[in-house]
Amino acid sequence: MSVDEGLALQWLSNVSYYRLSAYWYPARSMDPRNIRTDNFVQGARFRDVVDLYESDRKLRTLVHDGMERIEVTMRTRMGELLCVNGPLAYLEHDRFRPKFCHSDWMKVARKRIDLAARTNESVKHYKYEYADKYPFWVLAEVLDFADVSRLFEGLPARDQRCISEGLEIVPDLGQLSLNQQRKVKALPPLVRWMEQLTVVRNVCAHHGRLWNKKFTPAPTVALRTQREFNGLPEGQSERIFGALTVMAHLLRMASPGTSWPDKISQVINSDFLRNPLVDPAAMGLPNNWSGNF
Repeated sequence: MSVDEGLALQWLSNVSYYRLSAYWYPARSMDPRNIRTDNFVQGARFRDVVDLYESDRKLRTLVHDGMERIEVTMRTRMGELLCVNGPLAYLEHDRFRPKFCHSDWMKVARKRIDLAARTNESVKHYKYEYADKYPFWVLAEVLDFADVSRLFEGLPARDQRCISEGLEIVPDLGQLSLNQQRKVKALPPLVRWMEQLTVVRNVCAHHGRLWNKKFTPAPTVALRTQREFNGLPEGQSERIFGALTVMAHLLRMASPGTSWPDKISQVINSDFLRNPLVDPAAMGLPNNWSGNF
């Protein structure tokens, strides 16, 4: 590999060799058995590795920002639905799916409340003024993305559909087989996508790699019946392109006129795809991608 010694000294002093090695992995040559060797391909440059690392950091920052808005939107819409029967309806286990372990979820929620009670003034107020009873809108502020995702999964299908349709995720059932229709009616596709977005969000929170990484697979058959999602791969999606596509749609619903999709497109087109180390397939980009989300 062509290495600028000063640049390498700067980066390896502040970013570990192991962390950077994930970004030069595609520059390692293949042996006759199609296994990566410890040698680099001709023309490999440390500068390209640094640029790829920086591109991934930019992407991670944008994704983390988008996740914040999606999380707030989901908290709000679930709160509106759950509070129709009262602000404490979330305490009723029969409000959720029979197989949803409501008691376990409540244990986690209680831990969030107890931790927040040390510094959160709203939580303190309800703790002492309302006998430790917290309306959902108070609880929601101390939940994390995974808590929200699991609670969404626990809702009855009719409620999941209500929230999904409010975000304009409405698969065309006429394009699906009877078996596929049954699956969508029993579990709307946004449920599994929220699960994947939770993993992506956690990767960002821990400064992990988004480029060239596989995530929890999410189904695409139902979503692909909508024009906004027809760029998703058939069957399942496990690369970052799928998550970005779904995020772009959700953010347009939550914040009409948002520039987030354009910023993501700019990073991919101007940073990632100009780097010789980047294979578009590593991000899940389809061959016919228009270049915009």
